[in-house]
Amino acid sequence: MNVRYTGPKVRLSRRAGVPLTRKAVRYFEQRPYPPGEHGRKTNRRTTGDYGLRLMEKQKLRWFYDVSERQLRRYWDLAVRKSGASGAELVVLLESRLASLVLRAGLAPSIYAARQYVTHGHISVDGRKVDIPSYLVKPGQVVAVRERSRPMQPFVAAAEGVYADERIAPYLSVDHAKLTFTLAARPEREQIVVPVDEQLVVEFYSR
Repeated sequence: MNVRYTGPKVRLSRRAGVPLTRKAVRYFEQRPYPPGEHGRKTNRRTTGDYGLRLMEKQKLRWFYDVSERQLRRYWDLAVRKSGASGAELVVLLESRLASLVLRAGLAPSIYAARQYVTHGHISVDGRKVDIPSYLVKPGQVVAVRERSRPMQPFVAAAEGVYADERIAPYLSVDHAKLTFTLAARPEREQIVVPVDEQLVVEFYSR
């Protein structure tokens, strides 16, 4: 199935076994088991090898809000690179414009970040970019466009409401000005994503 999941994100988080949005964290602490009437009885450890690999691949998809077709395309790109394929896959996903808008603290979730980009609120090097999958290169400056800054979500972002406790080391962020620069190519060990990409490699390599 190539469509992106657009249903309740908390339910998705419970399926994945990890909170995928900040809002989901609270719900997840209260109900840390899969959704559905049999959720409490489900033991994730009893899932077979294929099921585990499939779930890690799905978690990666959900975390970055990409379709199956998009993820497969990134996998094909990652395999062609000289580094470890799994690490390269995560770096590519992290370098997407929507991912970095979230990581910089300009959006409360990956879903909001995607929406901000598609609605034309974001610029790269001074030019509007409305493609969430745009791959940002080191040195490029991303900003909320001037006319969008009075909007409530961006006023909150300027106050640091969505910012993580620690800014990712590959980003240089100025929340007050609603801008950030990709200072360097992300390294896999710097990227906080709750996925074992080796299982994703095994899924695609089977």
